[in-house]
Amino acid sequence: MKYKILAIDDDPDILKVLKANLELNNFIVETASNCKEAEDRLNDGLPELIILDLILPDCDGIEFCRKIRKEYNIPVIMLTARDRVSDKVIGLESGADDYIVKPFETLELIARIKACLRRYRTTEDSVLRAGDITVDYASRAVTVKGKEIYLTPKEFDFLVLLMENKGKVLTRNFIKKSLWKSSQIYSWSRVIDVHIQHLRKKIEDDPANPEYIITIPGVGYKFVEKGSE
Repeated sequence: MKYKILAIDDDPDILKVLKANLELNNFIVETASNCKEAEDRLNDGLPELIILDLILPDCDGIEFCRKIRKEYNIPVIMLTARDRVSDKVIGLESGADDYIVKPFETLELIARIKACLRRYRTTEDSVLRAGDITVDYASRAVTVKGKEIYLTPKEFDFLVLLMENKGKVLTRNFIKKSLWKSSQIYSWSRVIDVHIQHLRKKIEDDPANPEYIITIPGVGYKFVEKGSE
């Protein structure tokens, strides 16, 4: 299923970059440069997610977010140059599901989008599969070859991050930013390696020779379909 995203920003270059990168990741993208255009797009058909700039020429992004939240059950990610903690708090309190500061990394934005969509998915959309592994978002259940395995909450989130980015090399820094707050993990910590070891023991036939979670030396990790590498 392709998800439709509405990107609202008054900067045409930002909209161009967003549209190109999101479409490369299999999303359908509509754009609007102001609140009036955004309302017209919403009247034509609701998207599955909205990316909203805080500063728009014809309205306040915070107020527009509040309006969206009152009228629709659609996840909103705020994308803005404002990086003060107070701005983030106001944005989140207005109903935004997430908050990303410009300039942004495309891979991080895609991960945040998928995380938001995952929280809003219906039962029919709630299963992720790769090889012998099945992940049920709704129940947070994981099965390997039809047998359910136990994962801790962080292991579950780690596996989902890897599977949703199948075939892509995820750097250690990206993994850290996606799964832990900056205050929770030190640069020298081996917590990422420990979680990888635990996941391999639970999903791999031979953890010493993994077929799903591949190490990219000096960079990070990549999830692949079993037997494709």
